[in-house]
Amino acid sequence: MVDMAPRLRLADLLAGLSTVADMGYGLPVGEAMRSCMIGVALARRLNLSEAEAADTFYSSLLVHVGCVGFAHEMSSVFGDESVANRAGAKTNFAAPRDVLTTLIPETTRGMGPAARIRATAFIAVRGRALGRRYDTTVCEVGRETAKRIKLSGGVQGALYQVKEWWNGGGNPLGLKGDEIVLPARIAKVAADAALFSDLGGTRLALDALGRRAGGMLDPSLVAELAADPAVLAEAGAGDLRQRLLESEPPPFAERDETELVEVASAFGELVDLKTPSTVGHSKEVAGLATAAAERLGLDEDTVRRLQVAAHLHDIGRVGVLNAVWEKAGPLTSTDWEQVRLHAYHSERILASSPVLEPMARLAGMHHERLDGSGYHRGCQAREFPTSARVLAAADAFQAMTEARPHRPALLAGQAAEEVHRQVLAGRLDADAVAAVVDVAGQAPRSGLGDRRPAGLSAREIEVLRLVAHGCSNPQIATRLHISRRTAEHHVQHVYTKIGVSSRAAAALFALEHDLIRPAG
Repeated sequence: MVDMAPRLRLADLLAGLSTVADMGYGLPVGEAMRSCMIGVALARRLNLSEAEAADTFYSSLLVHVGCVGFAHEMSSVFGDESVANRAGAKTNFAAPRDVLTTLIPETTRGMGPAARIRATAFIAVRGRALGRRYDTTVCEVGRETAKRIKLSGGVQGALYQVKEWWNGGGNPLGLKGDEIVLPARIAKVAADAALFSDLGGTRLALDALGRRAGGMLDPSLVAELAADPAVLAEAGAGDLRQRLLESEPPPFAERDETELVEVASAFGELVDLKTPSTVGHSKEVAGLATAAAERLGLDEDTVRRLQVAAHLHDIGRVGVLNAVWEKAGPLTSTDWEQVRLHAYHSERILASSPVLEPMARLAGMHHERLDGSGYHRGCQAREFPTSARVLAAADAFQAMTEARPHRPALLAGQAAEEVHRQVLAGRLDADAVAAVVDVAGQAPRSGLGDRRPAGLSAREIEVLRLVAHGCSNPQIATRLHISRRTAEHHVQHVYTKIGVSSRAAAALFALEHDLIRPAG
């Protein structure tokens, strides 16, 4: 049997996976857990009910989880999305002068003169619109992730409102004051408090919160934190995971072993949003690897572990800049060092959770090769369990059928020929490749079939797929041989029907309803 308890504590699982939010936002590892403990401390000071305190706990832990969904757009404008994210987090947008004194200098630091001028001009002319799109994406993706892992409606609602401002100037709804649910207001204060406490300690944090009070932040919550500043120091003390678990309001949220796959799937698909070309990759790899393992007769527990590892094998991609992932030309040696690190990041993220630790090494081996030419360890054949051989074959085959910025997608038959060549070269396992190719030829590909969710027409589903893969309105018009105005109308109709306003949220809807297929 799998060495895990029949019931899994969700906080223990998400404490490890919260690293995804930290790395995606460009924050120190552990920032999400510190935000969570500050948020719960505020909830306790306000004597909230256990249910509302629990909503605050999970909202504060996942407050930044949706930022991964806008990494592509931020990178396309600023190059380094993590620098831009941190700059935005430090900026008091309710005070326009802070855009000049904080946002622009922080965002453009390290850029050459020409790039600095372009970025400054973009912020001045189009920064507000980009900010609205960013906020909307973060809120929609955060809400959908909470829904996928079956968190309460209170958490879903709070994550959808974490970018609202106390003065009504936030997004996506423009709510004001007490119209914003309390867990969202607390999570926003807690996140800012954790950020500035890390940057300069308690005094800097309280000063920054004070300047935001009444603008972006609820002034009464800032006052509560100022009345007990020891909360900030305590949030960073001791073993973060243990203190986080101790702070969770009862009754503790639990999941059973079958639901672990659902949580893994949600986070795998979340990280795949980082680049349009990888949308749906982990879901497809998990499907291939699971079916191939069953074809090879692996036992049930091994298959289950492989399925979880396959969903999460690329979660470490969040720690590598989009400028590397989306580079159209050859990668430099420095780029390759970053690429090789993503498998290491995947392993370390999973290893930080006792629930996921048994799958950590397996997930980290997906780019290893039998002849020792893979990464990140350069493992030899004798070190490969069968499950790792299956995962490597499934990942290689699936990636070949997906378009990347530096190459087009291969047809399934071409990909099959290529992975068989890697078998002959001694890099991939023959049985694993045969099983993967076999199940790939039989598995139904994501597609329309008889399903048209939300009343989408066949053409609108075509548009949805293109939106999910990052196509702009002009690109959609070109691919579908329609006018740009018609493409714009289709996109707006799709967004209206499925109830979202961002590419990332549309991609998650398409994945949920099996409407994604390779974009090649």
